[in-house]
Amino acid sequence: MKKTSKPRKRPQSSVLQVRVMSPRIAWFSFLKILGRSAKYAVVAGIIGAAGWGAWKGIRHAFYENPDFRLQRVDLNENSAIDEFGVYQTAGIDPQSNLFALDIGHITERLKAVPALSAVHVERQLPGTLAVRVVARPPRAWVAEENTPANRKIGGLLVDHDGHTFPCTATQFETAGKLPVLFLPKTDDSGEIASGKVIAQPELARCFRLLDAAAAADAAAVFRIESIRQANSWSLELVTRDGLTATFGLGDHERQIANFRAAIDHASRENYSIATINLIPKENVPVTLREGGATPPPRALPVPEPSPTELRRSRRSRDLDTLLNSR
Repeated sequence: MKKTSKPRKRPQSSVLQVRVMSPRIAWFSFLKILGRSAKYAVVAGIIGAAGWGAWKGIRHAFYENPDFRLQRVDLNENSAIDEFGVYQTAGIDPQSNLFALDIGHITERLKAVPALSAVHVERQLPGTLAVRVVARPPRAWVAEENTPANRKIGGLLVDHDGHTFPCTATQFETAGKLPVLFLPKTDDSGEIASGKVIAQPELARCFRLLDAAAAADAAAVFRIESIRQANSWSLELVTRDGLTATFGLGDHERQIANFRAAIDHASRENYSIATINLIPKENVPVTLREGGATPPPRALPVPEPSPTELRRSRRSRDLDTLLNSR
């Protein structure tokens, strides 16, 4: 049978490679590769030594330099935290080197304080840690209904936006004079707790009444003991001296004006109001404290009033006339 295919020839290059690869040549090739590796190792060692030396120099110049020891915390004036509070909250060692402090960690620790709404921390050479914070301004104390008011350090405060936070020691001096807002506990809003935002409509209604009182007299809020929504149509305000006043959910400007007039009249006539319902525009219900059921008569003769008394009289006219006017 005749063969039609020719035998394939092996490539000359492969044959030549096999013939020239002797043990001696392989050894020299290995030495060449080893030499290159040694050069790379030497270069890497030099670079590593230089880096280590540079790091030692940096540590000596900055981290171990006594000139950069933390000397003070420069904290802006605020109502929520003091310098000692910064050290304690952020876990700062007073003997630390300024460059050894973890600025990011300190910032996050301070941002976790519910009484602070913003924090910025930076180094200021040679030895100052600058801390700038924005404190939440307390609007009132807040508590659940049927619980005692908790006006003390650690008690719960609320700001204008409904953010809750515990009262700090530096805030208590002024916050202790603020009223308490009693709010219902509902399934939707959950428990009133620190670090939460209260979205209850009852809080907004209490705030509106507080705003109306402050608009009439900035110091009036410090004479309010508590406010709560008594039912679906009224708010109950209790003063520091125990007077209970009923307000509607709106029309607070008129009701506050009548409330002030009633208090002024009672003070001038030397009697004490126990309760007053300011919702009606006419025939306002008022009850007096025991022992003061009727106002005492004016002494006669009445001397001519001074200009100051005339102005006060125009502002606080007869109680019945004011409260029954439309």
